Amino acid sequence: MVMPQRPNTALTDPMAPRLYRVERVRRETVDASTLWLEPMGDGATASEPGQFNMLYTFGVGEVPISISGDLPDPGGLMHTIRSVGPVSTALCNSKPGDVLGLRGPFGRGWPIDDAEGRDVVIVAGGIGLAPLRPAIVQLLAQRERYGRIVLLYGGRTPQDLLYQPELGHWRSRFDIDVAITVDAASGGWRGHVGVVTTLIPPALFDPSEAIALVCGPEVMMRFTIAELQARGVSLESIYISMERNMKCAIGFCGHCQFGPTFICKDGPVFRYDQVAPLLGIREI
Repeated sequence: MVMPQRPNTALTDPMAPRLYRVERVRRETVDASTLWLEPMGDGATASEPGQFNMLYTFGVGEVPISISGDLPDPGGLMHTIRSVGPVSTALCNSKPGDVLGLRGPFGRGWPIDDAEGRDVVIVAGGIGLAPLRPAIVQLLAQRERYGRIVLLYGGRTPQDLLYQPELGHWRSRFDIDVAITVDAASGGWRGHVGVVTTLIPPALFDPSEAIALVCGPEVMMRFTIAELQARGVSLESIYISMERNMKCAIGFCGHCQFGPTFICKDGPVFRYDQVAPLLGIREI
């Protein structure tokens, strides 16, 4: 008698984590690291730019982390994590060979298809470049489908900038405009100094046709949206990625409820005009 095989519950149950091995770790900044994860068994489920996974470190806990990149072979994933609590600190301190749990991908991502034929303005602050990286990679991989691509990125100091080798590569290309700024210069920095919103007025794009992708600290996003509006970008063309304390990631627990929506399944990427009325309400 042939016994039926047990189904892989990690692939059918969104609450069951799959096992991933840490293949490589790169320290990005003093408090952020990038982990390259490889599946132990079935490959990763394909993700869209802007989605997130729940990463679980055994004995500590689980946190939502944006997907920073897909690795096609053998289906691995890239996550950039900032150390802000016990779980994220444990993840940042991971070493090659460590085993983590992963659930996902979850949520709705950046509207890459809606950007076809339009200028794309990407504004990132600090760790906010991590959720935007897959969108940049996809835009450049299908470069002929879009108009002008503009990346505006700001960090606290030069040492706080993510993906510095990749930033250098992007800046060397002729098909993307990259401007980088820091709040405070140090270490021989000769680039622009100032908040990231100061890069918006001189940026070259058509505001009447542009779509903007914005991610960073809440105060940075608020001032960025105001500056984009001043340039003539409509609120319907501005998309933001929001963060909440997500626990289940499938809309059951209510931890990430935002008015009538759930960040985990209705976001984390939202069109700004659809959530703007809720952002000014206390206790939401």
